[in-house]
Amino acid sequence: MHQVIDDIIASTEKRNKSLPEETRGRLIKNPYGKVVPAKYDQNNKFEIHLRSAKKDNRVAVISEVKPASPNSNYRTILPEEAGRISKDMEKAGACAISVLTEPEFFHGSIENLKSVKNTVSLPVLRKDFIIDILQMDEAECDLILLITGILGNRLNRFIFESRLRGFEPLVEVHNEDELEIALESDAKIIGINNRNLSTLEIDLGTTERLVPLIHRYDQINRTEHIIISESGIVTENDIKRVSSIGADAILVGTSIIKSDDIYSKTKEMVDCLK
Repeated sequence: MHQVIDDIIASTEKRNKSLPEETRGRLIKNPYGKVVPAKYDQNNKFEIHLRSAKKDNRVAVISEVKPASPNSNYRTILPEEAGRISKDMEKAGACAISVLTEPEFFHGSIENLKSVKNTVSLPVLRKDFIIDILQMDEAECDLILLITGILGNRLNRFIFESRLRGFEPLVEVHNEDELEIALESDAKIIGINNRNLSTLEIDLGTTERLVPLIHRYDQINRTEHIIISESGIVTENDIKRVSSIGADAILVGTSIIKSDDIYSKTKEMVDCLK
């Protein structure tokens, strides 16, 4: 892992110490020691919006409320502004809204998540470094990011606990080894992050390498995964590149949030394949 990632995890561990300990005793225990395979709900809120986008020949864009990244500040986003921004994204045709809740490096907040959840009818993804199950009890969401490279052999337990709370996990991978772990889990949605966690460099070739592996797995095992390409998607050509290889959706943060007109930028991406 890059030092920045290690620093974020250390910060998250420190933050988690303030989570209410009384919650820990109320957690539902998994008696099986691993995820019990569950039939995926075809009426899942996210999948409904995904199918609708494809039917209308729109790009399934998960548009992100992203105040900052570790090396850049984009804009101050307080809860009221988060709600307004998310509404613009929804009107522009996004199929879901991602909200950063990591406070120190991404300047996100649980309050922003709650504001967005109360503002839009779209599915809302909580994007954070989830390393303690207690974090799941901070706020409601529809989707929750689980990072395979950080959770490792704890991934199944976290998927299980997410679904107990009604959150569908978006299981993120960065390479072939992590993908193997994700495919062996009960993940339905796999996010391919084009950013290398060791170097922080971005390469859309990561999506191009991993998508065929997921398709091959699905063909052999008669399964079906939803594939999301994340990070480094800026231009129409980027969207065409990852869509042509088989990405079902894209997650876009920086290029939308830096725009002077979030509605127009989101709509431009949503409609670029028409």
